[in-house]
Amino acid sequence: MIPEPIIQTKHLRKSYGKFEAVRGLDLCIEPNRITGFLGANGAGKSTTIKMLLGMIKPTSGSGTVLGRKIDDAQASVDMRRQVAYVSEDKRLYGYMTVEQIIRFTRACYADWHPEVEQRLLRSYGLPPDRKIRALSKGMRTKLALLLALSRRPALLILDEPGDGLDPCGVEELLESLVAQSSEGTSIFFSSHQIAEVERIADNICILDKGKLIMDSSMDDLRQSYRQITLVFPEAPAEREFQLAGVERIRTSGYQMAVYASGNADAVVERARHLHATSIDVAPVTLREIYLQTVREN
Repeated sequence: MIPEPIIQTKHLRKSYGKFEAVRGLDLCIEPNRITGFLGANGAGKSTTIKMLLGMIKPTSGSGTVLGRKIDDAQASVDMRRQVAYVSEDKRLYGYMTVEQIIRFTRACYADWHPEVEQRLLRSYGLPPDRKIRALSKGMRTKLALLLALSRRPALLILDEPGDGLDPCGVEELLESLVAQSSEGTSIFFSSHQIAEVERIADNICILDKGKLIMDSSMDDLRQSYRQITLVFPEAPAEREFQLAGVERIRTSGYQMAVYASGNADAVVERARHLHATSIDVAPVTLREIYLQTVREN
């Protein structure tokens, strides 16, 4: 039996006047996975997340989160009881202390886990008696994560969670997300920090100019994409390598670089047939895949 998508949208759009922030978005996010939502600033990631959470209404199209319609007010309220959200700006009550906002938030949720709260309080080094307005940006990020993770939500949505964190803080964040996922929480997080996404994501969605231009598992990307460097005894003809799966060819003298999203074996076989003197096949990083995909779009 195929599990119901935890997030699903159909032709989702959001316009501000003549500007389309999100254009016909079709998402289908499986449960029990970490999904990285990639895109440059202004690509439409935050707008998408706000529509999913019922914070803004779509211009057209439809969507569900945890099986509940995002444009139905009551259904959206029910959905948010099972969803934790950490926004990009990490807005918190600045006049409260760390201890006060934890106590305030704890009282709102019957599913609060005090042991998670205490573990993260120690791990993050948060000072209980300090006012939130006096915390650094990184400390506010850690506090927002503590408030979200202590609920053990069915779905955790994060918008640029690593913003403001130092390398140690980023490492703690990634470890927390992987641990949370292993305990059954589905995670959907937007980021433009590709290295963070590549380390922990099971699935990748790339948004560019409001459109979804890639939706793939990391396993498929790792297995399919290759950079193939070839050397020939004489200058090769690029037309010989215009095969299925070949996305880009660059030639410099007797050397050719072939970037392929699949069918690497056929490229290698063609190179051997044309008497290549050197063939090097290397995996492609998510950063390279992202840049190439956005350039093509």
